[in-house]
Amino acid sequence: MIIYGINAVSEALKAGRVVSLRAGRRNDHRLQQLLALAEDSSVPIRRVSDDELNRESGGSSHQGVIADVSERRMYELHDIIEDAHAAPPALIVVLDGIEDPHNFGAILRTCDAVAAHGVVRQTRHSAPLSGATTKASAGAVAHVKIADVVNIARAVEDLKEAGIWTIGLAGDASQTYDKMDLSVPTAFVLGAEGTGLRRLVRERCDMLACIPMKGHVDSLNVSVAAGVILFEARRQRQA
Repeated sequence: MIIYGINAVSEALKAGRVVSLRAGRRNDHRLQQLLALAEDSSVPIRRVSDDELNRESGGSSHQGVIADVSERRMYELHDIIEDAHAAPPALIVVLDGIEDPHNFGAILRTCDAVAAHGVVRQTRHSAPLSGATTKASAGAVAHVKIADVVNIARAVEDLKEAGIWTIGLAGDASQTYDKMDLSVPTAFVLGAEGTGLRRLVRERCDMLACIPMKGHVDSLNVSVAAGVILFEARRQRQA
């Protein structure tokens, strides 16, 4: 897989996943630090033209570097549940149909920031683990455990059976997220932007929560909403 961007490549290097690098002719400090890290890790570096970097990144902002990385390890749902039981209380994110790589990457970045135990997503109708996702995650994709499942509704049931409260985010919910006890083992279930949670997934959740909106718009971008509720959970746990 090809990834690009200084943060994304740096984190992949730290995780030991980079096979080789292609770097442009930029000479800024951050890129030089990254190349030094690659040399220390004995990762081959090849100097190429900006045209090649542009072509390989599909025209995305590559910041002068592209990396070939080994396939990341994929986890099972039970792996994430076991990790959550080993370092309680559980903090897990379940994605029901998030297909935008920038939203997916931003959610992974927040999950890493709050030390969530992992992300659960469906094998179909999910954003790919592409260069765009990796760059949007600022490299967090190298650190966050991701489990692919066939059926999100079934995964919600499995989480409940494991003693983890499942909270679906829905704009029409009667309870607000900040009035809930989020210090208990929790899995937040987030639906696709525009359509929200699918009916069966919504019905499987223990509770539904909303983020109260005081302005003129009636909803937040799903990655922003994820940041709001995850940091509230972290705040309550630290308190």
